[in-house]
Amino acid sequence: MLPRPVGHEVWRASAGAAFGIGLCALLALAIPDAGSFRLALIAPLGASAVLAFAVPNAPLAQPWSAVAGNTLSALVAVVVLSIYSGPWAPPLAVGLAIAVMMLARALHPPGGAVALLAALHPEPVIEAGPAFAVAPVGVMSALLVGAAIVFNRMTGRVYPFRQTGDEEETAEDVRLGLTGDELATLLQTFRQSANIGVADLGRLLAAAEREAANHRFDNVSCAEIMTAQLITVTPDTDIRQAAKLFRQHRIKSLPVVDRHGRFSGLILQADIIDALTAPKLDRRIVGRSPKITAAEIARPADRSTTTDTPVGQILNRLAIQGTETVPVMAGERLAGIITRSDIMRLLLTGARERQTA
Repeated sequence: MLPRPVGHEVWRASAGAAFGIGLCALLALAIPDAGSFRLALIAPLGASAVLAFAVPNAPLAQPWSAVAGNTLSALVAVVVLSIYSGPWAPPLAVGLAIAVMMLARALHPPGGAVALLAALHPEPVIEAGPAFAVAPVGVMSALLVGAAIVFNRMTGRVYPFRQTGDEEETAEDVRLGLTGDELATLLQTFRQSANIGVADLGRLLAAAEREAANHRFDNVSCAEIMTAQLITVTPDTDIRQAAKLFRQHRIKSLPVVDRHGRFSGLILQADIIDALTAPKLDRRIVGRSPKITAAEIARPADRSTTTDTPVGQILNRLAIQGTETVPVMAGERLAGIITRSDIMRLLLTGARERQTA
């Protein structure tokens, strides 16, 4: 059973479908027939409207599937009817139309209806010939898709739906251990590649992983496990003083905070080593030129989180190689940091509680 739709979804789908079919009807009335070029409404457009306006994210509803699927199905029907127009023409037309759409990666369910409609009423199709696939099928399908693009954009939906690679993935979106090829294999294994795209499956899995992590940690916030008593440096702190702090306190990171308490960057032990071993900085180290400051070697402060963020949402970030520390912000001020050690401590605390129970 389908989930109960939200009220605005019902309005958007019904109003959009009426808008698209209305435009097609107006065009059919406005443009007179010119020889074999005949514009008219065909029943399968109603099914195409359901997909384009009610489920615009579905792979079967995308513009290529809609326009190419309907047009190719019409061409298949024309070819079948030009060879054979007997009682087995409808099943032949529908079966071959589905095969052609799948080979063209343009599977569109109403395309089967286009082929069936043509085979059930062969006389006008045979008379029009290949022009039947252009008009009314191709032109009307293109007009309907154009209306869907405009209407969905006006109502806040993305159509055509963005595909994999259109957006750069952030650390939170990286899926643990699953590549795009593996996701595609999963879809093929469960025979769902026609119903959901790889990008959609990846987003669903990433969201499920975040929810599972939140449940695993009982929605513990970053503020509850972060290290709040921090050893910090200022942007003009000398690199040798920063190295001394690392050695004295056995810490893994040094936040850089300005005189107003604003967080401006983060220094890791590797940054100190890189700076001290870089040939272009040798003269600074021996004192022949100005000192190296913390601001020069600090990493940007653009990968932070907030105090009320659930811990489960930053697990993927800490799982990425090279990410050891996540700054926790309270407004513009640095409230604390979270490291992998903090996550391990939280996991061990949960394990002890389970053993006690």
